[in-house]
Amino acid sequence: MGQQATPAPMLFSRWMELALFHPERGYYSRQITGIGRRGDFSTSASTNDALGTAIASWIKTKRNEMPDVTTVIEVGGGDGSLACAVLAELGWWTRRKLNMFIVERSPVLRKQQQDKVGADRAQWFERIEDALAACGGHALIFHNELLDAFPITLVQWSAERRAWDKVYVEIGHGTVREFTKPLEWYPTEYDCYSVLKEWSALKPPPHPEQRCEIAKSVFEWIQNWSFHWKKGVMLSIDYGDVFPSLYDRRPYGTLRAYLMHQRLTGPDIYNNMGRQDITADVNFSDL
Repeated sequence: MGQQATPAPMLFSRWMELALFHPERGYYSRQITGIGRRGDFSTSASTNDALGTAIASWIKTKRNEMPDVTTVIEVGGGDGSLACAVLAELGWWTRRKLNMFIVERSPVLRKQQQDKVGADRAQWFERIEDALAACGGHALIFHNELLDAFPITLVQWSAERRAWDKVYVEIGHGTVREFTKPLEWYPTEYDCYSVLKEWSALKPPPHPEQRCEIAKSVFEWIQNWSFHWKKGVMLSIDYGDVFPSLYDRRPYGTLRAYLMHQRLTGPDIYNNMGRQDITADVNFSDL
């Protein structure tokens, strides 16, 4: 009988990607049961229609400015509540002049959206690239509480070395262990670690082991589809702050998990891999 191989250590971002989007055991792929009171978390769209009313007003304003843009794309539509509220507020006359596309990676949420919105009122896509191709690249794009679920690179300040480290994860024998390695960055057209360099160059972070989240995956996502986008405007709605105010009185960063509306932080986020939502605040300066 051969020995079972020990999984290799991975960056935290890779662990978060697997926990949320693994095709068989990821939270958004298979485990998410609902959004709202009976789910693991609530969004502003699942509590009332006010956000849908505001977005519909935004769509009407932008349509007046760009009448040749006739497609609206929602990315990451949750359970479909927001799309329903937007469509209802737009009214029949405006709806008949628009194409409504919803981009959803999760098959579970896509089914919930189709049941709630109605398969005849929108078209669904797994990738925004495909949605943009279907409308010739002319689209108004909006998303609510989407970017906070992108896998993040977790970094930690080393007061001893006066430098930043990356956080890695090692899984073995039913346990998860964190460890760090020095962060190395290379100058590129877009340096996702530039905010850290600016912060530490002015003065050391307030906590000797300050943690921050770097949304490199958000940049890569936008980079992958932006050249398909010819005309339009994007509205990003999320929770977060500008840098470095985002980390005021938050020495351990903003990373947390939600399971049945219970907030989990620190080592507890590793206890329910694939059964909980994982999120971090958005750095609006970087976005």
